Amino acid sequence: MDMAGQAELSPAPIVVSTNRTQLDEMLSSEWLLANGIGAYASSTPPGCNTRRYHGLLVAATAPPMGRIVALSTVMEEIVCGQITYSIATNEFPGAFSPKGVVHLAEFRNDVAATFVFRLGDATLTKRVVLAESSNAAAIQYALEGGDAELRLRPFAAMRDFHCLRHPHLAHTMTFESTEGGIIVRDRANAEHILYLASQEADFQGQSQWWKQFLYRAEIARGQDGLEDLYCPGVFTFRLEHGRSVQFNASLDSPVSPGFTGTTRSRGKRLVQLAGSLPDGCDETARRLAAASDAFIVRRDFTPAADSATILAGYHWFADWGRDAFISLPGLLLTTGRDDLARQVFTTFAGRLSEGVLPNCFDDRSSAAHYNSIDASLWFIIAAQRYMAATDDQLFWRDLLMPTARTILDAYQAGTMFDIRADADGLITGGSESTQLTWMDAKCADGPVTPRHGKAVEVNALWYSAHRIMADRCAQADSSLARYYRDQAELIGSAFNRAFWNAEGKYLFDCVTDGQADASVRPNQLLAVSLPHSPLSSARQAAVLRIVTDKLLTPYGLRTLSPEDPDYHPTYAGSPEDRDRAYHQGTVWAWLIGPYIEAYLKVHRDAADAVKTAGELLRPFDEHLNRAGIGFVSEIFDGDPPHTPRGCIAQAWSVGELLRAKALLAHRRSRINPS
Repeated sequence: MDMAGQAELSPAPIVVSTNRTQLDEMLSSEWLLANGIGAYASSTPPGCNTRRYHGLLVAATAPPMGRIVALSTVMEEIVCGQITYSIATNEFPGAFSPKGVVHLAEFRNDVAATFVFRLGDATLTKRVVLAESSNAAAIQYALEGGDAELRLRPFAAMRDFHCLRHPHLAHTMTFESTEGGIIVRDRANAEHILYLASQEADFQGQSQWWKQFLYRAEIARGQDGLEDLYCPGVFTFRLEHGRSVQFNASLDSPVSPGFTGTTRSRGKRLVQLAGSLPDGCDETARRLAAASDAFIVRRDFTPAADSATILAGYHWFADWGRDAFISLPGLLLTTGRDDLARQVFTTFAGRLSEGVLPNCFDDRSSAAHYNSIDASLWFIIAAQRYMAATDDQLFWRDLLMPTARTILDAYQAGTMFDIRADADGLITGGSESTQLTWMDAKCADGPVTPRHGKAVEVNALWYSAHRIMADRCAQADSSLARYYRDQAELIGSAFNRAFWNAEGKYLFDCVTDGQADASVRPNQLLAVSLPHSPLSSARQAAVLRIVTDKLLTPYGLRTLSPEDPDYHPTYAGSPEDRDRAYHQGTVWAWLIGPYIEAYLKVHRDAADAVKTAGELLRPFDEHLNRAGIGFVSEIFDGDPPHTPRGCIAQAWSVGELLRAKALLAHRRSRINPS
């Protein structure tokens, strides 16, 4: 497809008009820019930070983590003749000051975060962009309708993005002049320095501490939400009609991003991503394809070579093995980035230990944590989907198959966390004190959702992995294929004996020490949706039926039936309150992918089923305009109105919704071939 054709398929920017929008509503939406190394810029449409994680430059000092909120915000005043307009918006206890949102006409979620202000007869456009693969941000200001003076006050935080600069602590920030600007440093932590510069501005030093910036989202989450920020002084620009000026911020080295080149490069990539989807994909799918770009980042394994990985979510997650391989097919295979998919497989396979892939990497180092029973099995599912998309026999031979065999052999023999095949062939693992499945919330008294022993989705993955290996080995090694086929038959029989709830006509969630947990949870759906199911057609239909009746919502599946006494209808309150609700009724958007796949499978891709499945995804069209603008949230409340919660941009939420969209486009093309 030529660039003109791709442009027709590129996603239109999401526009937040402020004409009839209340400030509280605007502050519940957030924008996000990412740049491929884990650095990002994020705030709300009015530019008012509501989280400790917000900032115009949140740098990644050990890509993709080691994140530092370097430049938190800027406050701008525009002097037009005799009138001074403050266009920044910040919240303090009991007041907004200034309240520049009154001048904001619209916010556009575009290649750059774009703010349009009406100032009398003049229009000021502010655009924020991140340098590609560099800890640097640029802010461009352009005025139409006259000349003016711009006074810009930058506010530095220079702290770990999980922390805050609390008002009761001593402040040790200072600045010094350098060519074209200034350097801001924290004398108490001299490891990193912030460069603030512009060739078009005069700088007047005036060190100030502004007290008690209020972050309402943190307070709503039961956490500290007040911070002091340091302003070194004022940058003054002369704005002329039709011309733009640029302000730069960078960590540790002076970087001046070329604004036009940066936006052109990013815009071209997003157009290509949107244009890579199968024919028949809609505008939401194109926006999801563009959103996928934010999650693919470089992991620095110094002194080893860097490699691609997938960040689980913004703002606070690192790369998690389970999340990576659930989201990889949607994020990378549907968008045709097979080369990056190979890198992600290589990143994790290179850290395989005793047949177990990393659950996650440490926030502040490259150290891997291995407390996952299912990440390794999801690797095999993703490998099968990669092969279905590419038929890359060389990569299968050299990396995917050897890794898969190591995983299955280790699980069969027994490995860390007491993960092993039991006498009946099913996988068991963990203990009362561990949380190895994706339902991994833990409080002081232990796992909130204890699932040690034999978890239903783990054994569905175990069965499907053996069937995949049997099929893949059939041409190359008939004896090995026979072994995996025989194992699959053993596992399938044991699966039905252990997990089928004959009375309820659905699957038990977990079997621990011979005791079956009859909680109605979405994990059972994977026994239907995965490439191979151990269930008969009748049992697959029964599982789909109860999941639909008890767990389906407009934004994914509840993690527990509302009829269960342990059901939590909302995800809110203190960290412990939220942890106790995390997998106890909270809706997870990523589960919509397995649901759509199971729905189509049970209904045999019938035309009316494909149509219904498409309707089930329609609420996400509107959701992309809320919460994380252009993204899909991590979770939603179990009860209506299903308020979005958690991360504003979650990799497997975006990936699985995108994969579901692509599945439907493919099914439609088979039903109505052009």
